[in-house]
Amino acid sequence: MSIDPSARIHPSSVIEAGARIGPNVEIGPFCLVGPEVELDRDVVLKSHVVVTGATFVGEGTVVFPFASIGEIPQDLKFAGEKTSLVIGKRNRIREHVTMNTGTEGGGGVTRVGDDGLFMAGCHVAHDVTIGDRVIVVNQSAVAGHCVIEDDVIIGGLSGIHQWVRIGRGAIIGAVSMVTNDVIPYGLVQGPRGVLDGLNLVGLKRKGVARADITALRAAFQALSQGEGTFQERARRLSEETESDYVREVVNFVLGDSDRSFLTPS
Repeated sequence: MSIDPSARIHPSSVIEAGARIGPNVEIGPFCLVGPEVELDRDVVLKSHVVVTGATFVGEGTVVFPFASIGEIPQDLKFAGEKTSLVIGKRNRIREHVTMNTGTEGGGGVTRVGDDGLFMAGCHVAHDVTIGDRVIVVNQSAVAGHCVIEDDVIIGGLSGIHQWVRIGRGAIIGAVSMVTNDVIPYGLVQGPRGVLDGLNLVGLKRKGVARADITALRAAFQALSQGEGTFQERARRLSEETESDYVREVVNFVLGDSDRSFLTPS
C-alpha cells in the first residue's frame, strides 16, 4: 500500500493493502478502496464510495456518495479474467453512478476521458470508451462496447444499445432508446430514437463558423434525400466537400461499425 503523506483519509474508511493513494487525495467517511486501485493526485471521494477492481482514477476527479466504481461487468460471459477501468482527469461522478471494468472479449478495458459529468444514477458498462467533455444525464445507461466520442450529451433516462457509436458533438434527447450509430453533431430524440436533425445549438455554442454549419446542414440534407444507400451518399459527399466538419461526418459513416446507422427521417 502506498499513501502519500498529504492525503486526507477519514478513519472510518477502508484502504486495502496494495492501493495507491496520490498527493492531496481526500477520502471521506465510510469509503472502500480496493487493493488494485490507484487514485491520482487531488482525487476526492466524498463519502460511502466504493472503488474496486483494477481501477485508475485520474487527477482532480470527484466521486460523490454511493457511487460504485470498478466492480465486475454485468455480463454473464465474464469469468473473472483480469480487466480494468481507466478514468481520466477532472470528471464529476455523481451519486449512485456505476462504472464497470472491461471483459476479455471486449478488449479488457473500460475507458472514460477527461472533464466529463456523469449525473446521478447513470451507468457506464464494460468495454465502453467515452471521450472528453461528455455529459451523461440522470439514470441513463451506456451498454457494453459502446463508443461515445468527445462533447456528446446523453439526455436523462436514455439507453444506448451495446456496440453503438455516437459521434462527436451529438446530442441525445431525454427518454430515448438509441439502437444504431449516431453521426457526429446529430440530434436524436423520441422514445425509439430517430435522427431528427443537427445539434445546431451545440455547434453555435462551440463557435463553429457559419460556413461550416451551412455545409453541415447541406450535407445532412444530402444524406437524407440523395440517391443510393446511406453509405453511397456519404461517399459522394467525401468527393464534393471542402468542410472539415462534413468530412468528419463522412469518415464516421464510412468507418467500421457493428451496428447500422440512425438515418435522417
